[in-house]
Amino acid sequence: MSLRDRLQSILARPMVSNAIIVVILINAVVLGMETSAPLMAKFGPLIVAIDTACLAIFVVELLAKMYVQRLAFFRNGWNLFDFVIVGISLVPGGHTLSVLRALRVLRLLRVISVAPALRRVVEGFVRAIPGMGSVIVLMGMIFYISAVLATQLFGPGFPEWFGDLGASTYSLFQIMTLESWSMGIVRPVMAVYPYAWAFFVPFILITTFAVVNLLVGLIVNSMQDAHNEESSARTDEYRDEVLLRLKAIEARLEARERTDHSPKP
Repeated sequence: MSLRDRLQSILARPMVSNAIIVVILINAVVLGMETSAPLMAKFGPLIVAIDTACLAIFVVELLAKMYVQRLAFFRNGWNLFDFVIVGISLVPGGHTLSVLRALRVLRLLRVISVAPALRRVVEGFVRAIPGMGSVIVLMGMIFYISAVLATQLFGPGFPEWFGDLGASTYSLFQIMTLESWSMGIVRPVMAVYPYAWAFFVPFILITTFAVVNLLVGLIVNSMQDAHNEESSARTDEYRDEVLLRLKAIEARLEARERTDHSPKP
């Protein structure tokens, strides 16, 4: 086998993928330890050495993939994702680039590209984005109409919550998340406007229990579709492999049969 074939077989082993996941998790712990001044004062050189070793492993892995896959490496979205994440970590840690250096923690996201289960979740979420766009537009219309109504109805009595369109939108967003919505906003408003419940209750029912659940349903359906496609692709790959093996066996049998029937000297 050539060096390229050997590297390809090594990278395809589950043990290698699991080892990369372990390195990613270790690196995430080390990056968290770097935020602690007492730990850095006591174990600073060791922490930096482990961080550098983890980065070196990531770089070697990417270089091996680029050597094996050549130009096909850049046609894979997950390879580009890993390339950008590791590339950010290689940026010099100057003062002006300290923000980019802080982005080294994004290496933890490499678990997504290595773990198939997490990859399916992200692919399902990306597939759901077109459908989510329509729902988000619908929610934006509901929020705009509700914010205008809330400003007109409750703005004079509660300018800090509903004094203008921006304040009303933020207050309605807080109500949608159900964070201190009753005792914090709605009940004080009802103390001045007794029939305010007729506005807030339908708003919560529409936004919190209908539209948000619709978004969740779209994401779940997209994840299921991604899983079904992956299962179908695996089935097709297994079928092709079986057909190739059957053809190879058939070719061997035909060759043996020709050998048996060939005239002997």
